[in-house]
Amino acid sequence: MKIAVFKETRNAETRVAVTPDTIKKLAGAGHEIRVEAGAGLAADFPDEAFREAGASIAETAQQAAAGVDAVFCVRLPEGGSLAAIPDNAALIGLVAPHDNGEEIRQLAARGVEVFACEFTPRITRAQSMDALSSQANLAGYRAVLEAAHAYGRAFPMMMTAAGTIAPARVFVMGAGVAGLQAIATAKRLGAQVSATDVRPAAKEQVASLGGKFVAVEDEEFKEAETAGGYAKEMSDEYKAKQAKLVAEHITKQDVVITTALIPGRPAPRLIDAEMVASMKPGSVLVDLAVERGGNIEGAELDRIAQKDGKSIIGYANLPGRLPADASSLYAKNLLAFLPLVTAEDGAYAPDWDDEIVAGMVLTKGGEAVHDAVKG
Repeated sequence: MKIAVFKETRNAETRVAVTPDTIKKLAGAGHEIRVEAGAGLAADFPDEAFREAGASIAETAQQAAAGVDAVFCVRLPEGGSLAAIPDNAALIGLVAPHDNGEEIRQLAARGVEVFACEFTPRITRAQSMDALSSQANLAGYRAVLEAAHAYGRAFPMMMTAAGTIAPARVFVMGAGVAGLQAIATAKRLGAQVSATDVRPAAKEQVASLGGKFVAVEDEEFKEAETAGGYAKEMSDEYKAKQAKLVAEHITKQDVVITTALIPGRPAPRLIDAEMVASMKPGSVLVDLAVERGGNIEGAELDRIAQKDGKSIIGYANLPGRLPADASSLYAKNLLAFLPLVTAEDGAYAPDWDDEIVAGMVLTKGGEAVHDAVKG
């Protein structure tokens, strides 16, 4: 199979869809890899490293894409790069289906078969392909580092001859992959950590990392998880009870990290301006859902907003602030998925009966086949 990788241009993306390590494996399996010049520079992978691993370097996206069977991407290509994808080729990546439906339908009309890594099924066999989890893990880690950098005090308790410094109190809202990594990272830095989530399974996970679990544990709470492992949208009544509990808890916190996302929906508002105002001066809040509208009132995309002495960090794409590691994990996700769309002789041949392929495919046979992009 001939595979192209473009230089990412959408949203100032720093990650890249291949690394020298995965190129070696792809080339060893008989695939031909073409990488657009400069595609890996933001992640500290120079063109020469790709060339030495077995890829060829193309000056433009059009040259990289000429005659290829598939294109690997981090974000959906745009402009000339999108147009360069050959008719009837495959496109595999984090293509944000709910935001880019029109562009994906245009690809469908050209016979391009698009696979969304966002829709990798949450099953054991697909864990090595789960790009959302690999990237969320890094996002949770980086969120704590951003908070620690903005926080004007130390995280751990320190006992000195001059006196004792109390540990920072960190509250993590949402105990999915990103939230659990945030809990673990904050604990390693010596903070006193608490967390909340609407999924009952999260209580034990939070406790296993040394965090205190905070939630309204009523009957609705016990049924608040989908079959796919995501949080359900809660009733207004539950939200009101949970908001009251959180409001009482948040006044005592130094750092709050929010991670709540619902696939295909705007991010739920978890913290309002009144809650922010109730926190102590110098407190820091980090909103990992800012790209979907944000969990925190007052969060601003790609900025640190100052609200009455509190810092609200709204950086988008936190994994992209660790581009080398994020690219390495993501490229391995794509490498693990590739055999499901490859025949024994290395040709492009999706196994449409495979539940992972069926779950990820957006366009097939010239049509949009997934509800997220049908229009």
